[in-house]
Amino acid sequence: MIAIDSSVLIDLLGEDTHAEAAEDSLRQALARGPVVVCDVVVSEVVAGLGFGAELVDTLEDAGIRVSAIEARAAIRAGEMQRRYKQRLKTEGRGPATPRTMPDFLIGAHALLQCSGLITRDAGFFRDYFKGLKVIVPQGS
Repeated sequence: MIAIDSSVLIDLLGEDTHAEAAEDSLRQALARGPVVVCDVVVSEVVAGLGFGAELVDTLEDAGIRVSAIEARAAIRAGEMQRRYKQRLKTEGRGPATPRTMPDFLIGAHALLQCSGLITRDAGFFRDYFKGLKVIVPQGS
C-alpha cells in the first residue's frame, strides 16, 4: 500500500504544472497495489483547493482510498516533531520552512501503515523517517 503526500495530490487535482508527473506516479503505484491518503492529507487538500465532501468521491474515482492514522503513527509523529524541535534548538537556528504536525503525521502514517510515500518533499521524509520508501514523481 502506497500513500500520497498532500503536495502530490494537490498537483494532481489542481492540474498544476507537476500534474502529469503526479498522474504518472499514481498510475504506477496503482499498478502495484492499493494507494491511500491519510485523513490529514484530506484536510490539507480541502484547505488548499477548496474541495468539500466531494473530495472523497473524487479520490475513490481515482482509485485512492482514505486510511485513518492509527494511534501508533500519531505517537511516532509526536516523537519525530519533538526531535525536530530539539535539533533546531541544539543547532541554534530556526527553520527555513517550519515543519508542522501534519508533516510528521503524514510521514509516520506512511512509515508505519504503508510501504511507501509519493512526495515531492523527499529530503524531509528521508531525514526524519528512516526506512520509509520515498517515491518522487519524475519531473517534480
